[in-house]
Amino acid sequence: MSTALELSIVIAYLLVALVVGVLAYRVTERRAEDYFLASRTFGTVVLLFTVFATLLSAFTFFGGPNTAYLHGPEWILVMGLMDGVLFAVLWYVVGFKQWVVGKRHGYVTLGEMLGDRFGSTGLRALVAVVSLAWLFPYVMLQQIGAGTALVGLTDGVVPFWAGATLITVFMIVYVVVAGIRGIAWTDTLQGVFMLVMLWAALIWVLVAVGGPSAATARLGEVAPEFLALGSDFYTPQRMLTFAISIAFGVAMFPQVNQRFFTAGSETVLKRSLALWPVLVVLLFVPAFLLGAWGRGLVEADVAAGDNVLPILLAEYTPAWFAALVVAGAIAAMMSSSDSMLLSGSSYFTRDIYRPLVDDGITERGEDLLGRVGVVVFAFAALIASLYVGGEAEVGVVGDILVDIGDTAFGGFAQLAFPVIVSLYWRGATRDGVVSAILVSQAAYVSGVLVPEYATLPFVGTVRVGLAETYFGWGISLYCMLLGLVVAVAVSYVTRPTADEAGF
Repeated sequence: MSTALELSIVIAYLLVALVVGVLAYRVTERRAEDYFLASRTFGTVVLLFTVFATLLSAFTFFGGPNTAYLHGPEWILVMGLMDGVLFAVLWYVVGFKQWVVGKRHGYVTLGEMLGDRFGSTGLRALVAVVSLAWLFPYVMLQQIGAGTALVGLTDGVVPFWAGATLITVFMIVYVVVAGIRGIAWTDTLQGVFMLVMLWAALIWVLVAVGGPSAATARLGEVAPEFLALGSDFYTPQRMLTFAISIAFGVAMFPQVNQRFFTAGSETVLKRSLALWPVLVVLLFVPAFLLGAWGRGLVEADVAAGDNVLPILLAEYTPAWFAALVVAGAIAAMMSSSDSMLLSGSSYFTRDIYRPLVDDGITERGEDLLGRVGVVVFAFAALIASLYVGGEAEVGVVGDILVDIGDTAFGGFAQLAFPVIVSLYWRGATRDGVVSAILVSQAAYVSGVLVPEYATLPFVGTVRVGLAETYFGWGISLYCMLLGLVVAVAVSYVTRPTADEAGF
């Protein structure tokens, strides 16, 4: 199959999505609430699939199968079952309460809601800054994943920088034109498409190799340890750390959290969260089983930095089919990035620019500023992506997708307990919530980004950061609990200010 035809499949999808975006633009009002939230009118199917497609990222399609290929199929338990159930619970605990409050007061962002709850512009801006800081590397993850996928799809004819730039430019055009309504419409079509394609890929590969028993037997010959539950990598502590961090982090993702405001009714929200675990299992089981079985089915070792899914499909399915699946995966990454860019723009315009620079900005002006914000944020992430992933085409990126994704999940997860405390405890104070966010974020950054030991001039080797794990448990869980303790303790010893009116 020619590179031209493979690229044609990708471009055809982009054009279909662009048509949907134009249709959405024609019915979108020039108001921030309509651009960012579609005037809170989503039904069950659209809400369910827009959250679903928003999470179909490079972390899912390439990072997840790669992890299963390297360490075994237990990744299905972490992402498919444990996070499917955990996030559904959080959808109710956080999402339902947030929807009720947001509908009553007209909130568009999480920071706006918390800032109003405690009468604090500073808290509103703090939530936005923290969210944007962790959102930035996750947008990079999508760009790196899409650029690398195009390199593999075209066998290097399209270089990494060109692929990442092409996808970024399209995302900018699409988000600026479509807004949340167009993104949600394409999310629905894309979610159904990817479910069908992944199950078709699983069946196709299994038929080609002689069925599940034959695939498992070949896996046992190459990696017999994969046939037993647990390993040095999949310890109970590590699996629970992944599952809890990811579930709580997803609930605080701007592009997911903001969708809690978009439901058309209480019934829509409850139906969507009930169906969520089923949809998650239907997606992750085929994706991660293909990754694990790929260990025994792919003839050559998958080099560091390569993605097992495209290689496996190229070996056992027709080229046109493999190109369709990879094109769908690239589209999924773009769907995640679309939503991230839109939400990041709303956090900047609503929670930083509006309260700190120009509180009198008009609805139309805010709508325009939001579209400009999308352009700036996307190009800044692209520059960073080209720097970090520029050598992806020669296979030295390694596990960067999982590393970036896992780090960002943990960073967002630190917001979860302060938000839950704010929603459910009347005794929570502004000082308590602000202290919890600052302390937990500082501790987490020290654990994952600051070297544990460093050599300083005139001082020598000293300990500057926290270890990433203690007793097998990840630093993100300790920091989450620390944030909860700080929120409760500081709230007990401080009094609400006169501006803390509550909801």
